[in-house]
Amino acid sequence: MIDDRTPAPCVVLGGCGFIGANLTAALAQAGHEVRCFDRFDPPAWAAPAQDVRFIKGDAEEPERLEQAMRGAEICFHLMSTTIPKTSNDDPIYDATSNLVSSLRVLESCRAHGVRKIIFLSSGGTVYGQARYTPIDERHPTHPLCAYGVTRLTIEKYLHMYHALHGLDYCVLRAANPYGPGQNPRSAQGAIGVFLGRMLNGETIDIWGDGSVVRDFLYIQDLVRALMLAIDHQGPTRLFNIGSGAGCRLNTLLDELAQATGRRPRTRRHPARAFDAPVNVLDISAARAGLNWAPTISLPTGLRLTWEWLRARNLNREDGP
Repeated sequence: MIDDRTPAPCVVLGGCGFIGANLTAALAQAGHEVRCFDRFDPPAWAAPAQDVRFIKGDAEEPERLEQAMRGAEICFHLMSTTIPKTSNDDPIYDATSNLVSSLRVLESCRAHGVRKIIFLSSGGTVYGQARYTPIDERHPTHPLCAYGVTRLTIEKYLHMYHALHGLDYCVLRAANPYGPGQNPRSAQGAIGVFLGRMLNGETIDIWGDGSVVRDFLYIQDLVRALMLAIDHQGPTRLFNIGSGAGCRLNTLLDELAQATGRRPRTRRHPARAFDAPVNVLDISAARAGLNWAPTISLPTGLRLTWEWLRARNLNREDGP
């Protein structure tokens, strides 16, 4: 449980995305003053919160960024202009748009006396090929995509700013999040995309033979970890956040059939070089250091996501 300290003013960078909108709503509900900073408008499914101030812009607009940062104590950095699947198409853009923007964020945090920055890194990409599983935080980091390289580099800059300037930070290397609010038309997020296609009777694309193992994490479990990071203290500032178990894609298809009562139709493609065969995170450090553990099982999470998606019918009505 989160303690009863006075809620801190927070800014959520990338607060209109799937994770950001869920986090923003939870922070507001917990009594925090929240600023949501994003290039995009809030999603149609996100109910407006009285204590949330939306500021439209990106980190390349200094005045907008300063407006978002001024007076904030906690900064959640969820921004990204790329996704793992496409980042290798233009690694120069990935680095210039994400790394340079993150440095601007760090400089702004320092200038405005932000107490702590909480960075959502990528447990699915920073490690690369698994030498052993489950993957703990000491596992070698050899990303296979530019997205993972950039996330890892931002982590190193956070350490540098802490050592040189005293900016506190916490890094959460998250598994593959899913749940209500995920855009079924997005280019990432297997579960959201698969359920969206099943809702419309469309075919699901599977890359490889379906033996790839992934770690799927329900969105509210991830949000809870992000919020627990606000008051976390101690020398450990890096935590894996996952479900604690792996799931083969072929097994996921069976679970989707159970959750929806429909048998998914699939189309198979050759495996992709950047897809690591296995990625399952060891979450022991988060259990001990954050007093966090996942609470929603995959079958329950799939059912909740399917029910939400059917009720909203995002593909036909109110958009992402």
